[in-house]
Amino acid sequence: MDQLLTTSSLYEKYKNCLQEIADIRYATALLQWDQETYMPAGSLATRSRQIATLSELAHTKFTDASVGELLKALLERADLTEEQRSNLELSNYDYNQQVRLPSAFVRELSETVSQAFNHWADARHQNRFSIFSPWLKKLTALKRKEADYLGYSAHPYDALLNQYERGCTSSQLDQLFSGLKPELAALLDTIKAHQQVDDSLLFQQYPEETQWAFSMDMLQRMGYDLQHGRQDKAAHPFTVNFSAEDVRITTRIREQDISYMTWSTIHELGHALYEQGLPKEQYGLPLGEAASLGIHESQSRLWENNVGRSLAWCQYFLPVLQTYFPAQLKDRKPEELYRAINKVQPSLIRTEADELTYHFHIIIRYEIEKALIEGSLEVTDLPSAWNTKYAQYLGIKVPDDARGCLQDVHWSHGSFGYFPTYSLGSLYAAQLSRCLEKALPKFEKLLQEGQFDVIKDWLSNNIYIHGRKYTSEELCKRVTGKGLDPAEFMQYARDKYRFIYAYKQEGIVL
Repeated sequence: MDQLLTTSSLYEKYKNCLQEIADIRYATALLQWDQETYMPAGSLATRSRQIATLSELAHTKFTDASVGELLKALLERADLTEEQRSNLELSNYDYNQQVRLPSAFVRELSETVSQAFNHWADARHQNRFSIFSPWLKKLTALKRKEADYLGYSAHPYDALLNQYERGCTSSQLDQLFSGLKPELAALLDTIKAHQQVDDSLLFQQYPEETQWAFSMDMLQRMGYDLQHGRQDKAAHPFTVNFSAEDVRITTRIREQDISYMTWSTIHELGHALYEQGLPKEQYGLPLGEAASLGIHESQSRLWENNVGRSLAWCQYFLPVLQTYFPAQLKDRKPEELYRAINKVQPSLIRTEADELTYHFHIIIRYEIEKALIEGSLEVTDLPSAWNTKYAQYLGIKVPDDARGCLQDVHWSHGSFGYFPTYSLGSLYAAQLSRCLEKALPKFEKLLQEGQFDVIKDWLSNNIYIHGRKYTSEELCKRVTGKGLDPAEFMQYARDKYRFIYAYKQEGIVL
């Protein structure tokens, strides 16, 4: 019957099928967003069932044999457009991956994740890893099983990593991090030898309601479309989308630390701008999705650090901040704010870490979750391994589990393989930012004037518009002329911190 249909009508059938599945998946995401924001605590059991049912339904519909036959029939057509072929090839790849996962397994994983999240939140609140430990053990076993279902050639972790960063392997990450660690350590040693910057202006009484008002003002000034998005509060900030026309972010506020909210919000803004900028006409299709988690993180880190922690950002936003907090920031200068928000100091909390020590937080998590998946580390030994690595890499003693191995939400979501994309994102961000500055000769002036739309337009034309058409490496080469180059990040860091820590050029090798 399908042979009698035109390519156009057959493609429309494919499009409708994927968009119906997207409807189910985004409805699931809406329930998950509610679970992390407004859901009453007593609703957990029913909500876990609802999410599991929808997750299983979406998986069953997508992995039905008829979908595979439809994709095969379409890919045999010679009159496909380039856009159609890209969507179909990517969907076919997804189909061949997902068909390996039994529907019962998808349901079990979904139910476990829903339960695990609440136990993680409770464990963190009570500062007791033992509350979360049994659930993490279940999730680890399920993720090992998932890796076996998906298949791998060298290491089970590769199958999980591939879901977030297609084509990336643990062998590649081992090589990347082994090269990055000594360079970061050398730069940190140089910084430690110089006078520490004063960041006390950040740690005053900043009322929560006023911080919230500033965050909403800042989001609009930096390009977030509140007609198609909203901001709420959550224990761990995140971004969620239900289409390019409904992209929501969350933040958190600490009244004694203005930076706690501000750069977390900018980070989520970067994610949200990417989602809002994806092609709306490709809803439910691969070309309407982000390229990868590494590229997604490049967008959040670019806005958070390369834009949001720049001197030009401070020159524009300090006067705005002073209208909200006149007493706290009276007579302060942009250079003071710039140095304060870029202070380099090893710390306990990843989301509050500076740009340099941040990578050690990621490396620690990568090494731990890789060990959990391969079975060389037991869940019960995780706190001890965590504390040992923090002492080894950052010279920090971890006081408790809440500020240690329970600080991140990711493992409660079953997101093994996610953490490395944070470092990849920072490296891609530095490379993209260098290219952006070359493309916009008056880049600093534009930032000083608050013309953030120019940056968003450049990113839209070079990143957003392509959806998932290219892998991270392909997209990086297309935009910057070469693949991922960590040297770009290190040069950016050396240039930046030489100014912040008032280095003299003579005799200083950075």
